[in-house]
Amino acid sequence: MTVLEWLLDSDPAIRWQVLRDLAHAPADVVAAERMRVASEGWGARLLDLQDEDGLWAGGACFPAEGWQRDQEGEPEGQLPSQPWTSTLPTLQLLHDFGVDPCSDRVCRMVTMVRDNCRWEHAGQPFFSGEVEPCINGRVVTLGTYFGQDVSGVIARLLREQLDDGGWNCEAENGSRRSSFATTINVLEGLLAHERATGGSAESIAARRRGEEYLLERKLFRRKSTGEVVNAAWLQFSFPTRWQYDVLRALEYFRSAGNPPDSRMDEAIDLLRSKQQPDGNWLLENTHRGKIHFALEDGDGQPSRWNTLRALRVLSWHEQGR
Repeated sequence: MTVLEWLLDSDPAIRWQVLRDLAHAPADVVAAERMRVASEGWGARLLDLQDEDGLWAGGACFPAEGWQRDQEGEPEGQLPSQPWTSTLPTLQLLHDFGVDPCSDRVCRMVTMVRDNCRWEHAGQPFFSGEVEPCINGRVVTLGTYFGQDVSGVIARLLREQLDDGGWNCEAENGSRRSSFATTINVLEGLLAHERATGGSAESIAARRRGEEYLLERKLFRRKSTGEVVNAAWLQFSFPTRWQYDVLRALEYFRSAGNPPDSRMDEAIDLLRSKQQPDGNWLLENTHRGKIHFALEDGDGQPSRWNTLRALRVLSWHEQGR
């Protein structure tokens, strides 16, 4: 079985993206496969898990109650891991699956989230965002994708950009140094909104400054010393949740559509080095926490998601050289 055949032997959420990005199938074939995401497989399973009030697990960012007290199975001495079963991470997955936002079922789902879901921080409506830019960047991505007004969230993010070009959720506590993780969440949101609306001169400039923050650091190194900031970023995850890694950054730059920048060459070399002899990439760093259901076979095993993402990054990089 070739890598392409292996990728196509999977859930509709993967298949339609493989058909579009790797097999270059006709648009009607891609669209037909994408329509299946809301009615079959992982996408349908997630939609089925939505509660009657429109939430998942009773909460926006976290389940309704008790998750911090539930440490069963946690390694001794570690804080309880964040569950990934609430509304925000579930909508992130539906977005990553490419569920059709215009389908009747998805429109009903989004309406219930809009009307009923409130942030734990201060009860703000879901698509109005809250105070942390790492969350608000994802709100912009999701709101744009699902047809909601997120202009207020964008205005806040533009005000919160730091002098070094990025963003940090700890800025409200006095931090003036940006965070890779916060910055990638905001960049993804600004890019999504810019593609959908054209953006503004201010949002485009802010996004480009944020890109420079990452590129100046070669996507994973300290600007001051050249050292690797966090070894975990050299391992590839899916789902990425709120966390940063090199593959997520490369996927962002691929999505932005500009020619590859030479400052990401080391990151590309890292990506190439991880391809296995049979052509796939592994799942390497699953983020701990309760999930609805597993998408793959676990760390150290071949990953269709990471293989799809890696191959389309490398295709973009080769075409842009």
